[in-house]
Amino acid sequence: MSEVEYRQSRFSAPAGSTDILLIRHGESAPARPDQPFRLVDGQGDPELAPAGWEQAELVADRLAAVQLDAIYVTTLQRTAQTAAPLAARVGLTTLVEPDLREVHLGDWEGGLFRQKVSQNDPVIQQMLAEQRWDVIPGAESTEALTTRLRGAIERLTAAHPDQHIAVFTHGGVIGHVMAMATGSRPLAFLGANNGSISQIVITEDRWIVRRFNDSAHIDDGLSKTASPLS
Repeated sequence: MSEVEYRQSRFSAPAGSTDILLIRHGESAPARPDQPFRLVDGQGDPELAPAGWEQAELVADRLAAVQLDAIYVTTLQRTAQTAAPLAARVGLTTLVEPDLREVHLGDWEGGLFRQKVSQNDPVIQQMLAEQRWDVIPGAESTEALTTRLRGAIERLTAAHPDQHIAVFTHGGVIGHVMAMATGSRPLAFLGANNGSISQIVITEDRWIVRRFNDSAHIDDGLSKTASPLS
């Protein structure tokens, strides 16, 4: 009997790669037809809802012991608010990556998108059938979104070789990054829970998906009411 053994091994990030945790912000304030969200650079910028603040603390509980080299947020306040508890615990100052902001929803910014989703508007049905955001009037195209996100990910990886970073971002962004990494349909990964953790490892020639929508730290009751985007 041979004494040679070949055991299964755990994944190890390749040399020079960047390990990125993509964390969806906590649940944001509800949209109301008579009180549209304020806009930042043309995009809705609601603050976190009470449930979102709770989710932010749960994310911090989950990741406080993880060795992180940097924490990034976007230009929209709900990401910075979600990142704040973790940043305080690990002693890091958050950095801003503007190009990881949410998908631009054109004429449906300010909270209208959520209303249209709730009503199962025909344009929402068309968006899902065609797998394109820009069936919404004025919304960002798949091509523009891909270019924007690829540039942002490449900047992060150039800045953090052999490091582990956390990026607090948005549902549409996480979904599209996963689609880019796997070659799936553009909206196949839409719907990550608020406060969930996804993970990709970026090498010189590959984007490796390690997990998607890890929500073990988030109570289900806090995750069910939020829109899949915004």
